[in-house]
Amino acid sequence: MYMIKVKALALTVLLSLLFIGNASAEGETLKETDNVAISFWIATAMMLASTAFFLIERSSVAPKWRTSMTVAALVTGIAWYHYSYMRTHWVETGESPLVLRYVDWLITVPLQVSEFYLILAAVGVASIALFWRLVGASIIMLVFGFLGESGAIDVWLGFAVGMLAWAYIIYEIWMGDAKEASMNASKGTQFAFRAMALILTVGWAIYPLGYVYGNNGDSDAINNLNILYNIADVLNKTAFGLMVWYAATLDTVADQAED
Repeated sequence: MYMIKVKALALTVLLSLLFIGNASAEGETLKETDNVAISFWIATAMMLASTAFFLIERSSVAPKWRTSMTVAALVTGIAWYHYSYMRTHWVETGESPLVLRYVDWLITVPLQVSEFYLILAAVGVASIALFWRLVGASIIMLVFGFLGESGAIDVWLGFAVGMLAWAYIIYEIWMGDAKEASMNASKGTQFAFRAMALILTVGWAIYPLGYVYGNNGDSDAINNLNILYNIADVLNKTAFGLMVWYAATLDTVADQAED
C-alpha cells in the first residue's frame, strides 16, 4: 500500500511538471536548423525523464538512501524547470540565457556536491563540516564565474577564482576528508563515490572550456558555448543521480541479504 501511494504521488508530481512545461512552451516555434534550440529541447526532455526515474526509484531503496535520491530528483527537476524557460528565452530572443543558467547552477551545483556528503552520511562516515566546505566552495566557484561572464569583474579574474574553488573541491574529493571517509564505506558506495568524483573532475571540465571559448564574443562562439553547457548539464546532472541510485540499490540489496 505504501509503495502504491508513493508511486501515485510521484506520478502526480510528474503530471504537474508536464503541465507547467507545456504552459511555458506555448508560442514557441523550434527551427530545425537551430542546433542550439534543439540542444535546449533535448536537455529539457532528459531532465524531466531523469526526474521521473529518480522519483519512482526512490521508493525501491532503503530509507537511509531516500534523501540522496530526493536530492538527485531535485537537481534534475530544478534543472528541467529552468531549462523550460531557457529554451523559450533562446527561441524568442536568440540570446544566451546567462542569468537563468547561473540561477540554475547556484541551486543545483551545491545540491550536486552535497551528494558526496549524503552518500557518505547514509553509511555513517561523513561529517557536517565536509558538507559546508563542499557547498561553500561550489558557491564561490559559481559567483565568480557569473561575475566574470557577465562583465561585473575582469573576465579572467572571475575565471581564476572559480578555477581555484573547483580545484579545492577536486582536492577534497580525491585527497581530502571526503576521500578518507569513503574508504570506510561499502563497496557500492565506494564505486559510486569514485564515479561521481570522475564526473566532477572530467565532466565538469567542459564548463571552463565553454567559459574560455564563449569569451571570443562572436555568434558562433556563443552558439557553441550554449550547446556545450547544455550537453554538460545533461551528462553531469543525470550521471550524478544515476551513481547515487546505483550505490543505493547495491547497498539496499546487501542489507536485504544480511537480513
